[in-house]
Amino acid sequence: MNSRFGRRVFLRTSGALGAAVSVAPLAGCGTGGDDMSEAELRELSAAQAIAAIRSGRVNAERYVQALITRAGNLKHLNTLITMNGSSALAAARQIDADREAGRELPALAGLPIVVKDNINFRELPTSAGTTRLMNSKPTTTAPSLQKLLDAGALVLGKANMHELAFGITSTNLSLLAGPVANPYDETRIPGGSSGGTAAAIAARIVPCGLGTDTGGSTRIPPALTGTAGLRPSVGNGGSQRRYTDTNAIVPVSHTRDTVGPMGRTLADVALLDSVITGAPLATVVPLAGLRLAVPASFWAGLDNQLAPIVEAARKKLADARVELVDVDLPGLFELNNMVSFPVALHEPIADLPAYLEASGLTGITLADIAASIASPDVKEAFGGVLADAFGPQYKAAIEIHRPALQKMYTDYFAANRLDAILFPTTILPAAPMDTQHGSSTVTINGGPPAPTFPTYIRNTDPGSNAGIPGISLPAGLTSGGLPVGLALDGPLASDTKLLSIGLAIEALLGRVPGPPL
Repeated sequence: MNSRFGRRVFLRTSGALGAAVSVAPLAGCGTGGDDMSEAELRELSAAQAIAAIRSGRVNAERYVQALITRAGNLKHLNTLITMNGSSALAAARQIDADREAGRELPALAGLPIVVKDNINFRELPTSAGTTRLMNSKPTTTAPSLQKLLDAGALVLGKANMHELAFGITSTNLSLLAGPVANPYDETRIPGGSSGGTAAAIAARIVPCGLGTDTGGSTRIPPALTGTAGLRPSVGNGGSQRRYTDTNAIVPVSHTRDTVGPMGRTLADVALLDSVITGAPLATVVPLAGLRLAVPASFWAGLDNQLAPIVEAARKKLADARVELVDVDLPGLFELNNMVSFPVALHEPIADLPAYLEASGLTGITLADIAASIASPDVKEAFGGVLADAFGPQYKAAIEIHRPALQKMYTDYFAANRLDAILFPTTILPAAPMDTQHGSSTVTINGGPPAPTFPTYIRNTDPGSNAGIPGISLPAGLTSGGLPVGLALDGPLASDTKLLSIGLAIEALLGRVPGPPL
């Protein structure tokens, strides 16, 4: 087996995992791997591809080559910064050889993934989408990614992103990357900052991958691209943190940042999560009797294109006998505002230099990185970092307001006996790109211009600051063909249960059609 796999992780294909990786023939797909067209191979979910490779129905090398070809044909979408094609093909050939020799294959053998380019993979540079780091090859691999490699996953490439993860559009204006296009409408954003990962998944370049999330970045891009994502529990760090990738991702905030899996289906997201954590694989739970909060403030002010889609999903859940608890969280957004920017724009001052040192990237300073920023919106935000504009508010944010926010959520879940909170991931679908600034303003229902960043993170940011887990899954398409996402937040450490609820909702709502590429 190729040495990149390191310590092998084997998961038996029986019980829950067996159900996850069993292969039901897709509509229009042949029953033999050699008979599948490239288009049919691209439609395989992660679980289907793994099982088909394991059984010999699909040749791993041919599958990987089909996805490399797809990436080349869709290069104009700017989903990837760095390709890793030759290494992925070599590893795929080894998997085929091991299978033919009767050797036991690891759990994810032959699964191609993309990895957001702020996550360390020691075989490729970690640029964070900015030119100053374009040749910065770290000496470490992020632990979450290493778990997937140990289980046989193959890195097809590093995914594009909003420059330095300081934004929500992925309209990266550096010459290194370029703006990521939404596969459903190439003039629109895919969301950010993990937009390259989401767009590559939606475009059928890979079935799944890794992003990072500070205020919504593994949920907002899925919502805008018809895919799924998980922000795992972070809590107060330490043992409360589900994924332990400290100093292995280019940081925004050690309090808020986390790696998160993303996929074409939530079932694939759950599979990656189980491999990363060693936790039992999430399985579908009955919907009847679940208590999901629908706080009015999260459902207010929705765009007229998006509202009918999420309301229809809500009705389907009610018809499935889910108890929708109409109790709001008064004062939540105001309290969240006292935490959000004071944490996210103060912590990079220490966190970025710590990352550079831990990754062996000596000789690069915070000022060097700031000077190279190409995207005007990121340059403006980073100016606030260098000036420590929120420094005076940081202590209160961490010691007073964030604990109050966490207590508000804890009390809310307990007092209302909630399994999760249900809400639209974003309040509007994908907006047109702003290729002049990176992001500026959006308009909802003909109203006045509103800042892009706070508008898109409105519903996902509070749970992020509280450190609780959240997921997003597709709810449907607007009349104009743009994806819409439905989100769930759960109590701290309820990740597996939250995924199980999401799987049940995914089964109810079904998958959205792929983009018209």
